[in-house]
Amino acid sequence: MIKDNQRYFNRLHVVVDAMTICLAYLLAWVFKFIILQDPRGLSFLQYMQVLMFLVPLYLILYLAFNLYTSKRVQGRRLEISNIVKANSIGLLLVMAAFFMLREFNEYATDYSRTTLFYFYVINIGLEAAVRNLIRMILRKMRKSGFNLRHIIFVGYSSAAEEFIDRIKGNPQWGYKISGILDDNKEIGYTYKNVPVLGTTEELEQILENNRLDEIALTLGLQEYYKLKRVVAICEKSGVHTKFVPDYNDIIPTRPYTEDLLGLPVVNIRHVPLTNTFNMICKRIMDIFGSLVAIILFSPVMLVTAVLVKTTSKGPLIYKQERVGLHNQTFQMYKFRSMEVQSTKSEKKAWTVRNDPRVTKVGKIIRKTSIDELPQLFNILMGDMSLVGPRPERPFFVEKFREEIPRYMVKHQVRPGLTGWAQVNGYRGDTSIKKRIEYDLYYIENWTLGLDIKILFLTFFKGFVNKNAY
Repeated sequence: MIKDNQRYFNRLHVVVDAMTICLAYLLAWVFKFIILQDPRGLSFLQYMQVLMFLVPLYLILYLAFNLYTSKRVQGRRLEISNIVKANSIGLLLVMAAFFMLREFNEYATDYSRTTLFYFYVINIGLEAAVRNLIRMILRKMRKSGFNLRHIIFVGYSSAAEEFIDRIKGNPQWGYKISGILDDNKEIGYTYKNVPVLGTTEELEQILENNRLDEIALTLGLQEYYKLKRVVAICEKSGVHTKFVPDYNDIIPTRPYTEDLLGLPVVNIRHVPLTNTFNMICKRIMDIFGSLVAIILFSPVMLVTAVLVKTTSKGPLIYKQERVGLHNQTFQMYKFRSMEVQSTKSEKKAWTVRNDPRVTKVGKIIRKTSIDELPQLFNILMGDMSLVGPRPERPFFVEKFREEIPRYMVKHQVRPGLTGWAQVNGYRGDTSIKKRIEYDLYYIENWTLGLDIKILFLTFFKGFVNKNAY
């Protein structure tokens, strides 16, 4: 029933989106030619003919960007983000079409490109408003007892508790938990007002006597031997069944599945940069970005080189062994900011506040991150990336790999000149555990857009940092 409702709702949603696109386009035309009173190259009818191509194109893009996914599983911010992405690609495609047609069609030449830009802005605003209105209506309906999804849990485990916590924290999802079936808890035991109704042996009878929309299999790891029997009963009932694995203590990050000729394989961690296309895109960005940065910062590097060389004895460039991609070591370059010291004493020392080894010039270039600029050449050579987890020395890698779970995951990508942890304040003598949390988030959620965001934030939060000394 819920599934049928969702299908009808999606069809209605498509109609509403089509109407919204038409309204946004009409408002763009009115703003351009009525309010601003710009001269018209084409008639009103000719402008409206574009909708025959615009509406289906945008509906396909909305489908591609999961904008018809149930609002139970898609957050508001993600939905608005997808609206912006779909509209941005739509604008680029339409502009490109007009550009290619201008040599063959007079219509494409006379069409006002600014009308498309006004449509882009208005349509994003209208789509976001309409979808928020739909969310409000659905929320009110669910609070009134309509459009609820009745669900039962099979198995009491940490996975069951976490699922219940999320449902209780998001009443707008419209879930109503009927209860839990478990072989280890007493009947009547409750977790956040969700009672244990009986054992898993009673599943078939309960499914026959109750109208349920979903079954959540939340068995504990030690009870997975029951899965085959439980799944068979669920499949026989025809009720939609979902499996919530009880392995958060083992795999605390976002896993993903792939199909190997019919064999489902669960990958413990999703790393977008293992994709060849993503790797190529990031590498192109690194090469172009490092070349541009070397040219832009060459005057700063020249002045720094003179100051370092004339104010203290020792080499200009300081080379230090660091651990990078696939645990391979490389020589990382920095402007020397400390007095020359023995390899043995330097190897195991962590820089702290008011460190006596730091020179006067070193304090300035470390505080402003100018000492890191030679790493642009590491990036150009492929040892590092513009953005990524900061590399550590082998001694600390060996130390942290034993103390911090998942520490070594950071070596699945190239280390970076700046990173998500650094722009969030975790730099220098700060919490390694928190740094790893941010590094893992970056590794699992990488996009070119996130890289650009981090580079942008670096200019405001990364260069000068209170924890850099």
